[in-house]
Amino acid sequence: MAVAVRDQVDVEVAARLFHGLSDRTRLSILLALLDGERSVSEIVAVVGASQPNVSNHLGCLRGCGLVVDRPGSRRQVFYSIARPEVRELLLAAEQLLVEGGQAVTLCSNPLMGKHPKVRS
Repeated sequence: MAVAVRDQVDVEVAARLFHGLSDRTRLSILLALLDGERSVSEIVAVVGASQPNVSNHLGCLRGCGLVVDRPGSRRQVFYSIARPEVRELLLAAEQLLVEGGQAVTLCSNPLMGKHPKVRS
């Protein structure tokens, strides 16, 4: 009998993955990389955070195996999503939010943290 993938996943490790994705800057970086490889300066422009802040978060994402880097010319570094599963997870989350995001926005359970800023 084959062991289900679900039986092989450590819940604590899975929780760390989702905790890593719950940071606004790291999530913004990953979403920016959905369009393909970007340099650090391009990511800074898209995310709107400082270069040291973005670099710090990129180091975290790289250390967790969510992004990979490659050197470019003139000391540039380019980043991309490390695995197709990361891309699929982000796209699935986008679809979930399109279909059920209003419930997430309206959730008032304090365990979910602060309410997001609602775009007008």
